[in-house]
Amino acid sequence: MKHSWIIITRLLVTIASLVGVTANAQDYSFRDQSLSDEERVRIVVAQLTLDEKIGLLSTNLGVERLGIERCGSMEGLHGLALGGPAAMNGKKEVDGKEVANDCPTTIFPQAYGLGETWDRECVTTVGEQMAEEARYYFHTGLSRRKGLVVYAPNADLARDPRWGRTEESYGEDPFLAAELTVAMVRGLQGNDPHHWMAASLMKHFLANSNEDGRDSTSSNFDIRLFREYYSYPFYKGITEGGSRAFMASYNSWNGTPMAINPCLNSIARQEWGNDGIICTDGGAFTLLIDAHKAFPTRKEGAAAIIKAGIGQFLDRYEEDVRAALDDGLITEEDIDRVISGNLRVALKLGLFDGENDDFTPFPAYVSTGFVSAREKVLEVTKKSVVLLKNNGLLPIDKQKIRKIAVVGPYANQIVGDWYTGTPDSITTILQAMREVEGVEILYAKDNSMGKAEQIASEADVVLVCTGNHPYGTRPDWFFCPVASDGREAVDRKSLSLPDEDLLRQLYAINPNTILVLVSSFPYTINWSNEHLPAIVHVTHCSQEQGSAVRDVVMGYYNPAGRTTQTWVNDLLDLPTMMDYDIRNGRTYMYTDKEVLYPFGHGLSYSSFEYSDAMRDGSTITLKITNKGPMDGEEVVQVYATFDSPTVRMPLKKLCAFDRVAVGVGETKTITLPISTEAISYWDEELQRFSLPGGKITYNIGASSADIRLVVE
Repeated sequence: MKHSWIIITRLLVTIASLVGVTANAQDYSFRDQSLSDEERVRIVVAQLTLDEKIGLLSTNLGVERLGIERCGSMEGLHGLALGGPAAMNGKKEVDGKEVANDCPTTIFPQAYGLGETWDRECVTTVGEQMAEEARYYFHTGLSRRKGLVVYAPNADLARDPRWGRTEESYGEDPFLAAELTVAMVRGLQGNDPHHWMAASLMKHFLANSNEDGRDSTSSNFDIRLFREYYSYPFYKGITEGGSRAFMASYNSWNGTPMAINPCLNSIARQEWGNDGIICTDGGAFTLLIDAHKAFPTRKEGAAAIIKAGIGQFLDRYEEDVRAALDDGLITEEDIDRVISGNLRVALKLGLFDGENDDFTPFPAYVSTGFVSAREKVLEVTKKSVVLLKNNGLLPIDKQKIRKIAVVGPYANQIVGDWYTGTPDSITTILQAMREVEGVEILYAKDNSMGKAEQIASEADVVLVCTGNHPYGTRPDWFFCPVASDGREAVDRKSLSLPDEDLLRQLYAINPNTILVLVSSFPYTINWSNEHLPAIVHVTHCSQEQGSAVRDVVMGYYNPAGRTTQTWVNDLLDLPTMMDYDIRNGRTYMYTDKEVLYPFGHGLSYSSFEYSDAMRDGSTITLKITNKGPMDGEEVVQVYATFDSPTVRMPLKKLCAFDRVAVGVGETKTITLPISTEAISYWDEELQRFSLPGGKITYNIGASSADIRLVVE
């Protein structure tokens, strides 16, 4: 009987609220931009009905009755994925038939490739492009999806190359990932002091770097690793980049699911200042009950999620939230608190302003914008190419060769990953190579009936374009038939390259065989590294992938990309997958094993001389001279090493970097700031970052293993 009276009372309150809304004039003073943001949000919340409040617990930021336009979210790790996974690779389904996607977006290299640029400005450019396109489709209404909240960047760290979503990360290092996270946030949100172009919603907080069992496993590590490693890019994305949104991950941290973890409120909201959106991952509410077994009923789970500080469900939730209200598990004020964060983001996007919105449509964008963006894509993609090995065969000398054989499954296709969009045009490696004048291009997709061996015997140089398939060859969850492939929901079981046998066959015929590794993560390509004259790495997805690879191998562009993970020699060199304590020999910071390619590795067609390094307080200066035959870029890296008598520190730790253009024969003076946080540890007693004490040495070079100068 008591339960019935609660339901009746709640119904009467709702009816009274609706009657009040109808009887009284709606208060549009929230559009007054002279008011504080908090006052404007308060005015909106004060006049919302219960139904409207519950509706705002979804990804929709709008309140149609008040003229606040509906606004949702979209994926955007390396280009706006407007069509979503179902429309990947240029197709969408209409009335049961596949047709071309009529809402194209500009597609850059995978986030892993963006990391390999080691270039903040490049990453910002990608964010700016996505934001422009999100605004274009939002204002023109050409797409059925209208979203200004972009799920980017992925600020998770790639602590293990077996992680199926390695492709989404900027790498294994917290400083590098944090710098690029900040760059992406700033690109998406823009530099207007009042409004954002788009909102950056970071994924996935926290320590979500195993796919197998991700719905119920726990990532276990101490508070020092939380602060110094796993949460550091998120922390910087909020406090330095200005993001006010992130997604909680599926997994637990030390036994508590992230969807209800107290650190969402105590650290992310109260300490760091994320007063905007925190959302669940897709289906995470259901998994909290069914996989984590955290609560016996959905209403208890819904209440716990809201009380933890989450204001958006990417799941069905309305019935359960109402049941939680009816049973007194949460109050309407609890809902007010979390949806106020969503509304703060809506305000920053200009949705409160009605016709006073600062952002106007881009009516000519389809005819001109995508075309002009191709140059941006090409530049970013070229910067992402990593020259892993070269004995002098690259760049290819057109004066000495007449035929090039192009071989492999990724020679003539660009495959989108699970979160790609559909570009208006693509250029494959084969297409781009065929544009090289004076050279005959031969092609074989594989070695069926000895075709690849035949053309290898005829060619002067062989390019083998192979790697992983980024979603396991078809868009089905858990389908990933090749052990060394990985994707969302599936971790890699091998690091071996399946086509290394093909490489051996072709190399036996033609020693000028070059591996163009098109992949989302590292491989243990020991045979290739020992025998092949040159190896190039590029990631999937970029619509100008072919042009970028051509420009690098033909010497039209001097590569300077760098690895963002340690490429191990052997799978057995890695700790067990679920060991989240990186101090047990994981990443360049703690491993003492010989590696295939070290963190920060990448070659150039030029040689660079380092000289005259000195430290002046928190700044290091040095000179770089290009001693080679080509203009180029050098990624200057600084690693701190520690001699602390009291605190265990990493073996080495990246604390500064810059990508610098240096012309032939030119000498440039480089200035690199060293922030205190970058050389600090988390002091649990003082609850802050502190210097470890003892001597700190600064090692300057072209990779974590290629140190040229040392200063103290």
